[in-house]
Amino acid sequence: MLDPAAPQLVVNARVLQFSWLPADPDAVAAILPAGLRARSDRQVFLCQYVVDDECQTSGFGAYSLTYLGLSLMGMDPPDGDTPGGWWSHYLASSPVVRQYAAARGVPAAAGQTVLTVRGEQLTAETRVDGRPIIRTVARVGHTGHEVRSGHHRYLTGRGGELASADYPYVAEPVSPFEIESVEFLDPDHPVYPLRPANPLTIGWGFYSPRVSFAYPAGPHALDEPPTAEAAPVHQVPARRACSGLPSGS
Repeated sequence: MLDPAAPQLVVNARVLQFSWLPADPDAVAAILPAGLRARSDRQVFLCQYVVDDECQTSGFGAYSLTYLGLSLMGMDPPDGDTPGGWWSHYLASSPVVRQYAAARGVPAAAGQTVLTVRGEQLTAETRVDGRPIIRTVARVGHTGHEVRSGHHRYLTGRGGELASADYPYVAEPVSPFEIESVEFLDPDHPVYPLRPANPLTIGWGFYSPRVSFAYPAGPHALDEPPTAEAAPVHQVPARRACSGLPSGS
């Protein structure tokens, strides 16, 4: 087992990450523990990514991961890039990653994530026990000269206390990029309450075939944070929100 206090590095992962407004804001807010405040719009975030080769990590090996959760008030990372978030679900293909994350207070469970690009269409599918539970379809272009860097802040529960860590990243996003649909396919799975509203309304997001990031040295106990809101959301046009099933179904 990897030392959960030790940092870990991942390079050139294929990453889809974005946020939305939920179909059931009250159910989403109920996920949060005491001491944390949801954004007023109850924005949910999702990340689906794949690390194809063990040489891309410092200790994790090859793996795939889907995580999602609730964006928070007053928990922005140092650069204010995106709102900090509470990890509610974390579905990793690798037992090494699951053990490492669970020791840090992350709600790690088994799952597989597959990202497929055909032409301009990206399909990201999250599966549990071979059964698809989340499917995202996006229109994607090519990487250019843009590079994004910054931090994402995630909070977890550890030993009965809240803990926080800032995860640095460098990404080469594609352009154009547009989320077309998000389907939650299993009403009985615990992720279902976080499904998006219809019409689908996206807050922020990107896809990049090359993202490098680090799990920093062990999370630290949560300090009293400042208060801030993230950028406003935008609604996906109806022509892009249709997928055969209503968005969020």
